[in-house]
Amino acid sequence: MTETHLNPVPHVVFKTRVRDESVEGPNPFRWQDVSSDDIFAGKKIVVFALPGAFTPTCSSTHLPGFEEKYEEFKALGVDEIYCLSVNDAFTMFQWGKHQGVEKVKLLPDGSGEFSRLMGMLVRKDNLGFGDRSWRYSMLVEDGNIKALFEEPGKCDNCPTDPFEVSDAGTMLNFLKAQQG
Repeated sequence: MTETHLNPVPHVVFKTRVRDESVEGPNPFRWQDVSSDDIFAGKKIVVFALPGAFTPTCSSTHLPGFEEKYEEFKALGVDEIYCLSVNDAFTMFQWGKHQGVEKVKLLPDGSGEFSRLMGMLVRKDNLGFGDRSWRYSMLVEDGNIKALFEEPGKCDNCPTDPFEVSDAGTMLNFLKAQQG
């Protein structure tokens, strides 16, 4: 784990889609820009980032773990939990539906700008993915990174997909220790 003190999150604009009943047709959504300030200012936020929607570990363990423990995070004062991936808004929306996600918010980093500015953008050409986020989780308070749990071995075209410290349990343990 890397603990940081008052390092701000990158300032970017996320391109998201929101439901809009005034839009006719089978895709009743409109584009909505959401800034880093919209997400983080004045709030206690947990973000976990992963390589991709619909991928094995992300779908079987990482996202479900945070969804399952959402109420425990809320009880510890967390305002929201965001799952970030270098995928577009359409893919993130469909993945959320497929996973039955109701509590965790899915945050598309389609161009990888947030991941790049976090120093977490890696190449995954060995898997045919292109540029993706390295797996990590972080606690952000009022726009400042309080704790960062980065998986070991970060490198381009990593031959493995470590999943040891960015899980829901590690973040919960950290939050509980902060209260004790």
